[in-house]
Amino acid sequence: MGKTFYGYPRANGDVGTRNHLLILGVTGLTAPIVRRLGGMLPHAVALATTSGSGLIGDDKAMHLCLLKGLATHPNVGGVLVLGHDGRLVSAVADAAMAISRPVESLVFDDLGHDALVMTEHGLKAAVGLMHRISRERRECCNAQKLFLGLECGRSDPSSGLVANPLVGLIADSIVDAGGRAVIGETTEWLGAEHLLAERAATPELAQTILDAALRREQMAIDAGIDLTGANPGQTNIDAGLSSIEEKSLGAIAKSGSRPIKGLLRYAERPREQGLHVMDQGSYAPESVTGFVAAGANLVLFTTGVGNAYGSALAPSIKVSGNPETAARLGHQLDFDASKAFRGERSLEDLAEELETLVLDIASGSLTWSEALNETNEAFTRLGPSF
Repeated sequence: MGKTFYGYPRANGDVGTRNHLLILGVTGLTAPIVRRLGGMLPHAVALATTSGSGLIGDDKAMHLCLLKGLATHPNVGGVLVLGHDGRLVSAVADAAMAISRPVESLVFDDLGHDALVMTEHGLKAAVGLMHRISRERRECCNAQKLFLGLECGRSDPSSGLVANPLVGLIADSIVDAGGRAVIGETTEWLGAEHLLAERAATPELAQTILDAALRREQMAIDAGIDLTGANPGQTNIDAGLSSIEEKSLGAIAKSGSRPIKGLLRYAERPREQGLHVMDQGSYAPESVTGFVAAGANLVLFTTGVGNAYGSALAPSIKVSGNPETAARLGHQLDFDASKAFRGERSLEDLAEELETLVLDIASGSLTWSEALNETNEAFTRLGPSF
C-alpha cells in the first residue's frame, strides 16, 4: 500500500486528518453568536467572517469560494452555517450537502432577529451534529489522500538553507505518492519566478506564473511600496535576509522539485493531483487559509525566528532549522531541523523523520499549535464594500 495514515474517509473521496464540527458564520452580523457558541462548545471550531452585505465583483466571488471551501473541508465532519443573509447561508449549506456532509443552517431573519433565540437553536443543532459525527472512526488511508499546504513565516537564512528545502523533500514524497501540495505568497516568487516557470507542465502555465508575479510587483509599484522593508519585513531583515530575491529563493524551496500542474486562484480547489501554486498575498494567516479553503488537510509551516500561528482546521506542523529558535521554542516547534544547519545530519536523513511525523499527525497526534489553541483562519478581502 505504500505510505499510509489513519484518517476519516468522506463520501466525496476526500480524507480528513481531523473530524471537526465547524460552526461557520457567513455574515458579520452573526459573528458574535458564532463566538458565543464556540465558547459553549470548546471542542468545536467556531469561525466567522466580519463581512456581510455589499461585497461586489471578484471580492464577492472569492469570499463565497472561501466560505464554501471551509464548509466542505475534508477535516470538517459536520457544519452548522449561521448568517443573516438567507441566500448566502443556503449557498454555503448546499455546497456541504452536495458532498453528503452533515449540515444544519440557521438564518437570523427566520428567528425574529433575536440573537438569543439563534444561540439557543444553534446550540441544539451543534450538539446534535457533534453527537452524530462522534460515531465516525479513522481508517487506514493511502498518503495519496494528503494535500499539503506549504507555508513559511518569520523566515531567516536558516529557512532557505534548511527548513524550506527539507519541507520540499516531503512535498516531493507526497506528490510522488499521488497526493497534492501547494505553495502561495506570490510576492515571494519575485526574483525566482523564472525557476517556478521552468517547472510548469505547459508553456501556457509557465507564462501565467510569470504574469502573476509581474502583477504583484506592479501592485507594489502602483501603491508606492518599496519591497525592501515591506517584504522582506523588518523581522526578516533583522534576522539576516537582505532582499526579496534572497527571500524568494528560499521560499520556493518549499515546493520541492516536481512539475507544477496548475496556478490556482485564492481558495480555489485543484482539479488534479500533484504540485500547484496559488496566486495570493504574502500574509501568512491569509495564505494558510487560502490553502485550507482549497482543501489542504495538513500544513507544513517553516519558521526562522518563530511563528506560533496555525490553521484552525488543518494541523499545522512547525519546522525550524535555526538552532537558537529550536532551543528557545520547544513548545511551539513540532520538528527541530537544526542538526542539518550545524552539519550533523543530512536533509535526506531528516526528511525520513519528518515524514514519519507528518503521517503520525495526519493520524491524530496533536501539533503544538493545536495543543496551545494558537489557531485561527483569516478571511481576506480584495476591496471595499459598496
